[in-house]
Amino acid sequence: MKSKEVKRKYLGVRRRKWGKWVSEIRIPATQKRLWLGTYATAEAAAVAHDVAYICLREPTTLDKLNFPAATLRLTAGVRRGMSPVSVQKAASDAGMAVDATTKFKENSVGEKPNFFMGIEGAYWGNNE
Repeated sequence: MKSKEVKRKYLGVRRRKWGKWVSEIRIPATQKRLWLGTYATAEAAAVAHDVAYICLREPTTLDKLNFPAATLRLTAGVRRGMSPVSVQKAASDAGMAVDATTKFKENSVGEKPNFFMGIEGAYWGNNE
């Protein structure tokens, strides 16, 4: 018997039935969703969500981020008050960078890591 319930590991991330990971976020004060992209890994989609969250909401706490320390480093050059299209680009770039890093590690090690080392070797870890 298959369960329809899927435990969400990362905020703003879901898995398509064919295996790709997608991320989107709601634009504050509107009903609109901002599509952040499709990624090979859940971690990449989660980082894209984190970057967009910081750009759009300017949080006072890091409670709603998947990878707080790593996301802060990725958003260091991102200015607040960006347009949704600019936020989408920044989030997509961050997610693609994580996918590229993960793919490189898989190719060089020969197996998928249980956790991955992010940009500049920072430990991103598990959110469990």
